[in-house]
Amino acid sequence: MPRRRPSRRRPSHRSLATAAGVRTSVLLLLASVGLVPAAAGAQAGDVRVDPPEILRGIDAFVEAGMESWGIPGLGLAVVKDDEVVYARGYGVLETGKERAVTASTLFGIASVSKAFTATAVGILVDEGVLDWDDPVVRHLPGFRLYDPYVTQTVTIRDLLAHRVGVGRMTGNRITWMPNRERAELVYRMRYAEPEQSFRNGFVYSNVMYMVAGEVVAAASGMTWDDFVTERILRPLGMERANTSIIHISDTEDAAWPHQEIDGEVVPIQRRNFDNVGASASLNLSVEELATWMRFHLGTPGEVNGVQLLSPTTARELHRAQNRVPDAGLQGSLQSYGLGFQLSMFEGRRVSQHGGATDGMNTTLWLLPEENLGVVVTTNTFNSFMAALAQRVVDRYLGIPDRPHDVRVREGHERAFARAQATRDSIHGAREEGTTPSRPLADFQGVFTDSLYGEAEVTLGDGALVLRFWDDDTQVLDLEHWHHDT
Repeated sequence: MPRRRPSRRRPSHRSLATAAGVRTSVLLLLASVGLVPAAAGAQAGDVRVDPPEILRGIDAFVEAGMESWGIPGLGLAVVKDDEVVYARGYGVLETGKERAVTASTLFGIASVSKAFTATAVGILVDEGVLDWDDPVVRHLPGFRLYDPYVTQTVTIRDLLAHRVGVGRMTGNRITWMPNRERAELVYRMRYAEPEQSFRNGFVYSNVMYMVAGEVVAAASGMTWDDFVTERILRPLGMERANTSIIHISDTEDAAWPHQEIDGEVVPIQRRNFDNVGASASLNLSVEELATWMRFHLGTPGEVNGVQLLSPTTARELHRAQNRVPDAGLQGSLQSYGLGFQLSMFEGRRVSQHGGATDGMNTTLWLLPEENLGVVVTTNTFNSFMAALAQRVVDRYLGIPDRPHDVRVREGHERAFARAQATRDSIHGAREEGTTPSRPLADFQGVFTDSLYGEAEVTLGDGALVLRFWDDDTQVLDLEHWHHDT
């Protein structure tokens, strides 16, 4: 089986941006005056061929941003006053191939999945099966955390509001036992040391959402996957949405993940998040996400005549449960609800969440006071999504177009420069010309940890190989750095 190799650093987007500079500038100029045909690139399956007048020029803005950031495919949906006013796809499912993205194309929505898990819990709250403030051990008697008091005290609300103190363990580029059963991960939580004390702030945690998914399973008698599918997705008319990449065939209308490697955006392998599915594994189209946004706006908990949550329970998802660290006097206040991040934008309350897995990026914004929702899905890492969502929101708030795209680009460049400086300092400390103190065969062995499991180092073809969790999909080639490192 192919080895999973260490991912190479992502080069700056400057090369792509420079190569596309002239076209991008022209597109943005034309977009600002609405001279680019709005329907350019619209495909069968898009909800509207032309954007509403209030979004004039948005297609050109999207296309320019995609070219600047090297985004192969993008989905956009906008809902206003319980109507889908625009939903369409841009670009292609996979670079080098012609199949176009439409409003029906599936994207991995990553952590936007968390609100679906919170909704699953909410359904059981409404049914009286459990309560937000039930101790987790009431439903998972074998569950243990690092401290006996925390074990007995931690509630379902704590899990969903990121206030347990245990870190993410897996997500983004971090992999942890991807092919092990969820029950084993739940068991190993007893060995996870906290990043900060219980209920003493915000510590984002994918594994605590995984535990919440197992609470849903224990309380309902259904797996988390089946519960979300049968009690949320299908009742809301989301017939193609699913909870795992194992349900995506090679011929599916589904975007392929990409990454920029050595200056080129290329397809990469789909990342399986099934072991922590309740935190990040859903796949939906923007057409389906438009329904999801309408479900949380207007009369919350109901859409198209289907009520899944009582208004009180639905609103609980959007109520502040935990303070999120902010920038102090110069920054806006932020908090976390149950599956949603809460903040303010131009004096309006916003419920939003982002999601990122390998090669997939999503952002979803809800402005309940405006009955407005925006979702953007893409199939490579980028910050343009935020600029696009804010451009759409600005239009509906009557604010003249602002250079959000420039701001996020500058932020990206600063972050890249900091990362590059760190990388350069590490390389600068490397001592060239050294050799290991012992034969490579002496470095072989099996290494175990109660939390992280086992790793085996073996020698083959004159080089060391590292394999995690006795899993042939999790194999790395080890390269000599210096001395015995």
